[in-house]
Amino acid sequence: MTALSKPPSWWQDKKKRDETLAAYMFLAPYLLVTIVFTVGVIAFAIYISFTDFNLFEAPEWNNYAHFKTLFQDAKFGRSLVNVLYYVIIVVTVQTILALLLAVVLNAPIRFKQFYRTLFYAPSVTSAVVISFIFWWLYLKTGYLNYGLSWLFGLFGAEWEAINWLNDPRGLFQLIVEGITNGAVTIPSKRWYLRGPSITWMAIMAQNIFTTIPTFMIMFLAALQDIPPSLYEAASIDGANKRQQFFNVTVPMLRPVLLLVVVLGTIGTWQIFDQVAILTAGGPLDTTLTPVYFIYTEALGINGPPRMGYASSRAIALAIIILTFTFIQKRYIEGGTEQV
Repeated sequence: MTALSKPPSWWQDKKKRDETLAAYMFLAPYLLVTIVFTVGVIAFAIYISFTDFNLFEAPEWNNYAHFKTLFQDAKFGRSLVNVLYYVIIVVTVQTILALLLAVVLNAPIRFKQFYRTLFYAPSVTSAVVISFIFWWLYLKTGYLNYGLSWLFGLFGAEWEAINWLNDPRGLFQLIVEGITNGAVTIPSKRWYLRGPSITWMAIMAQNIFTTIPTFMIMFLAALQDIPPSLYEAASIDGANKRQQFFNVTVPMLRPVLLLVVVLGTIGTWQIFDQVAILTAGGPLDTTLTPVYFIYTEALGINGPPRMGYASSRAIALAIIILTFTFIQKRYIEGGTEQV
């Protein structure tokens, strides 16, 4: 037997060989499922993105036709702008609030366990159930408008009820019109400058409410791993609580901060449930997201099924998510090594 055909050392050792084979036997079900339903599905999606495929007939090869129209696809472009607003606002707010809430619950306060359980409850509730609860809150005759009417009434003012789930007015549009008293408006053809709509911001609030608890638990676990001696040394050096937070707590949380930001970014780019249940992309496409757009095009919700076309947009979305993740990893990961 030549050196090239000589089996590896672990194969010659019966004990190691049996342990290795046993390990692969235990891994086999998971590996099989992953290969078939993850790797296989991704490979098939890449293949049909180069074809015309309507689910009912054999795919017809069309080369790069779907990708050539990627940058001319106005509706897909709008969905990307919508979700970009969503990513920037939701990831920023939920990360900051989750960290602050974790710091509060890590402090020596009474009923700490009760508060942790109470705050974490939304994360274990079904997205469908949460969406319907917020739907009741957001109705024009719902509890949110009722509560605001009562609050304004205490000060002698009147609250004009808002149809939270059907108001396409954008945040920047409202600010400009408010400052200029309606003299200056942002035209509809400049929709991307109007900012996230009232409906979109309502969905943002729901998502922030439901995701903060999960990230709070991550930060809380990391806070409990920070050695108390670091705070003692900082206190001896004259650092106050604010300086200890920014110079001790935040640097020590950078590995978890990276994880939270990356998970939050991936999750927000892939938002689907709330849009499908509450708005179906409306009003006026102000809550249309890439995943919901891909879903409707693939299954033919608003026309004939275009699976190949939808797959090309899914690949473009995957590339965007990977790019954002790489950038975040590059700029947040530095200095995460704990000593």
